[in-house]
Amino acid sequence: MNAIRIILLFLFSLASFCLPTIHAQTTDSESAFNSTSIGFIIYSNDVETVWNALRLANFSHSEGDTVCVFLLGKGVEVETLTENNSDIKEQVDKLLDSGVAILGCGTCLQSRNSGEPKVCEFSSMRDLYVLVRKNKIVLTF
Repeated sequence: MNAIRIILLFLFSLASFCLPTIHAQTTDSESAFNSTSIGFIIYSNDVETVWNALRLANFSHSEGDTVCVFLLGKGVEVETLTENNSDIKEQVDKLLDSGVAILGCGTCLQSRNSGEPKVCEFSSMRDLYVLVRKNKIVLTF
């Protein structure tokens, strides 16, 4: 019987110790959503992956975050995807209309003989490096 009381007392003590911490985390969650800078690196040409990455970039920007998108490798094919997929075109247009920079690897664009891109700006590894260094969060797709 004493062992049960000791265990219950221990559990009660543990619960009273943990509850303020849990409550503090809940109230601090609002500050966890302060605006930040997010870099999106898209290296896929998979329609669904690109569409979701662009949707997240748009949502992040609408939440007040600073957003930059860099297209790398197959990702520079977003140009072609916008011609064939209205959902991706809508997301790209929304980003561009809101002033979000979409950069494209110049070497990757040239290797695909893309000509002058309409969706992104010709960029370099230096630009990608700057994106990685200056953003608090970097996501790759």
